[in-house]
Amino acid sequence: MVEIRGYRGADLDALYDIALQTGASGTDATGLYRDPRLVGHVYAAPYASLEPESAFVVEDEAGVGGYIVGCKDTRAFEARLEAEWWPTLKPTYGDPHPTPHEGWDHDQRLSYLIYHPPHAPTRVVEEFPAHLHINLLPRLQGQGLGGALIDRWLNAMRRAGAYGAHLGVGVANQRAIGFYRHHGLTELRPSGVPPQVLWFAKRLAP
Repeated sequence: MVEIRGYRGADLDALYDIALQTGASGTDATGLYRDPRLVGHVYAAPYASLEPESAFVVEDEAGVGGYIVGCKDTRAFEARLEAEWWPTLKPTYGDPHPTPHEGWDHDQRLSYLIYHPPHAPTRVVEEFPAHLHINLLPRLQGQGLGGALIDRWLNAMRRAGAYGAHLGVGVANQRAIGFYRHHGLTELRPSGVPPQVLWFAKRLAP
């Protein structure tokens, strides 16, 4: 039996594992990182820890195998990260800057984000203030669970008062891009953003 439910604190290790196993444009990144928790530190755990009411998981007989995390107000959440999350990681992970970018390994690239976190384009955030990250292990893909997770999360954001939501996805993750298009998210083309990232959004009616 497969269940979609709200996040619980005991799910945190599973989120770290899923983040790593889907951390290479949707495929397994286990062998790419010296520190297996780095992907989760950046893309999963802060949401579950700071805004757990906006996190949901998919669980089957094998355990938690998918999640959706996010926040209802991106700029407010970024401020919380600066005050409450990144400082807890900085004693462990050094800033690789000014090491040349082309020489960085995967750990250095993510460590850099702890000190220099990216920010979504202002135009995107103003119109679509909430944002999300979603990942499913292969055993749970292709069953409609990704769409069900997004619907559950969008409804929660709507009830919380968000009037729009967005996400960014790397251009290499063609499976995810196709999924977002199929699920009715609109592709945005904000000016002045890196070409390797595509932005998708959805308006949330009251």
